[in-house]
Amino acid sequence: MTYTFLGLAILAEVVATSALKASEEFTKLIPSIIVIVGYGLAFYLMTLVLRTIPIGVTYAVWSGLGIVLVTIAGIILYRQIPDLPAVIGISLIVAGVVVIHAFSKTMPH
Repeated sequence: MTYTFLGLAILAEVVATSALKASEEFTKLIPSIIVIVGYGLAFYLMTLVLRTIPIGVTYAVWSGLGIVLVTIAGIILYRQIPDLPAVIGISLIVAGVVVIHAFSKTMPH
């Protein structure tokens, strides 16, 4: 169940972050509501994850996967194409998450 909560927290954060640009500095009502509800849900779900997984590892996975998904959302929704250095940097973040997940004894397996 922990991974379900973590996945939902990541998804909620990605939706909220993607809506942040559309909120136009909180001047657009619907995107602004999506931002507030999305972040609220993401942080609540993350508190449930913290029952099982240490905060540093939880945040590393949450933010690392969130970066990748927000980048994909930015490409699709806003035509923001990352350049090669950005792709390399994001790839290194993903590699770090994989190392944590595969080898860390703090992750439940």
